[in-house]
Amino acid sequence: MFEKVVKSRVLQVDSQEKWNLITSKPEYLDSPIIVNFTANWCMPATAMEPLFEEQALIHKDAIFLSVDVDEVKGLMEKMKIKAMPTFIMMTPNKNQEREVMDKVVGANPNEIKKRIAAFINLVRTDPK
Repeated sequence: MFEKVVKSRVLQVDSQEKWNLITSKPEYLDSPIIVNFTANWCMPATAMEPLFEEQALIHKDAIFLSVDVDEVKGLMEKMKIKAMPTFIMMTPNKNQEREVMDKVVGANPNEIKKRIAAFINLVRTDPK
C-alpha cells in the first residue's frame, strides 16, 4: 500500500566546485568518502545505483558521492577514471590530502559490497 520513502544518503556532485566543497567540508574531514563515477548513458553504471544507495544506508559513517562523468569531466581525468562504473574509496582527511585507497571498476555487485565493507573496516581500525 504505502511505501516508506527514504531520503538518499548519496550526494550528487555536478561540478568541480561542489566536489571541492564536499571533500574539504569540516564536518566530513574524519569520514571516509566512497565515490561512484557513473554516466546516464551507461546501463551497467545505472544498474549499480540502487546497490550504491543500499551501501550508503548500511555504512552511515562514510560519505557517499555520485559523479556523472559527463557533468564533471575534469574530475574524471584527475581521478584517472577510464570506465563506468568506477567506485573509489578515499581516506578521511586528517590534516592531509585525501588518498585513494581502493578502486573497483565495473558492475560487479558482490565485489563492490565486499570492497566497501573491507575499506570501512580498515578505516575504522586505523589508529591515525
